Amino acid sequence: MRELKAVCLFCGSRTGVRHEFQAASYGFGVRMAQENWRLVYGAGDVGLMGIAANAAKAAGGRVVGVIPQHLVDLEIVSQGIELVIATETMHERKKVMFMNSDAIVALPGGAGTLDELFEAITWRQLGIHDKPIFLLNVSGYWDAVPKLIDHVIDSGFADADLRDHFRMTESLDELFEELRSELG
Repeated sequence: MRELKAVCLFCGSRTGVRHEFQAASYGFGVRMAQENWRLVYGAGDVGLMGIAANAAKAAGGRVVGVIPQHLVDLEIVSQGIELVIATETMHERKKVMFMNSDAIVALPGGAGTLDELFEAITWRQLGIHDKPIFLLNVSGYWDAVPKLIDHVIDSGFADADLRDHFRMTESLDELFEELRSELG
């Protein structure tokens, strides 16, 4: 078992329409600081990712942001975080975030979050890593993902073990219990 040092967070650069999304993001950041785990995220000071990073910072947590150079002008880069890493491309951003983390967590988000999540699942399917991947299913946000994965499997495009490459959690308590259990 590895000692948990960092968790990569994939989530929206928007706040979404439900207060529960924002509350979960805030709670995630606070819990990261309480656990003394480093938060690795997309470096923005906007949306759910900004809420999580600011909550972690305010609670005394350590935060690392990774952002592609072309987004530096579009997204306000969070101030006062431990480290900001600028990458050349979005793909490099995901790789740097992933390589500097021991686990991946996805909160609600849009196309970018889906891209990040499915790339992490694909890398696990290909045997590139064995890091745990968790979806925090805030207000049922991720309910469609297991259905989609089942459809992919039933259609013959993946083996049944694809279901095992990520886990759904229904609350912050469950998520952090799973993280502690998985990573020690």
